[in-house]
Amino acid sequence: MNEARPVPAIELAGVRKSFGPMEIIRGVDLVVAPGERHAVIGPNGAGKSTLFHLISGHYRPDGGTIELRGEDIAGMPPQLINRRGLSRSFQVTNIFPRLSVWENVRCATLWAMGHKYAFWKGVERLDEVRRRTEEILTEIDLMDRADVPAGVLTYGEQRALEIGLTIAGSADVILLDEPTAGMSHAEVERVVALIRKVSENRTLLMIEHDMHVVFDLADRISVLVYGQVIASDTPERIKANAAVQQAYLGTEAA
Repeated sequence: MNEARPVPAIELAGVRKSFGPMEIIRGVDLVVAPGERHAVIGPNGAGKSTLFHLISGHYRPDGGTIELRGEDIAGMPPQLINRRGLSRSFQVTNIFPRLSVWENVRCATLWAMGHKYAFWKGVERLDEVRRRTEEILTEIDLMDRADVPAGVLTYGEQRALEIGLTIAGSADVILLDEPTAGMSHAEVERVVALIRKVSENRTLLMIEHDMHVVFDLADRISVLVYGQVIASDTPERIKANAAVQQAYLGTEAA
């Protein structure tokens, strides 16, 4: 007797998206298992960021289904998807540069814990917010930078902070869009170690161009070319896939 397949953390079937006459996403099927680290790779212009916008609710698909743990979220507003446990980062660092590192994380924590603006409430009195902020800063290794304005952090530290904002709401499915782009080798090593740590007991879907990072982190890899997934498999099989090598990896991966 076959065992039932676990409900995927993310499942896309026949997803399509066009902008005017140009079809960017052309019938994408994608399955990300719970607890999996899954990378999406592909050449520039393949539609990777558009795919993330569709999953996170920033774009509405023209066709197909997008499910989060079996629930249809296609076209749902981003804030509602976030409340269902999915959070994402962006290619461009998205922080409050004039606020301290502590204040950045506390802002994200306040919203995630249901606290709205109320002038009669002193934010310093919210012990559960303070504890959660400390937990996140410890997890992303920025506790010793808590009082520093976020705008003066190194680029690698700013990306680490953005990862902290991504997990502030206790999301168990996180999307990271090119988390190591533009970093030095030392910064990449630090952020890869951070991603490995924060993705424990979470599902990770990431876009990444650095193949060393991809093959180091990912349990499975999907290759997107011209809006279609041409392969989805383990890193070892993706490396050996002739169609993938021809379309994207070239001889370097071999």
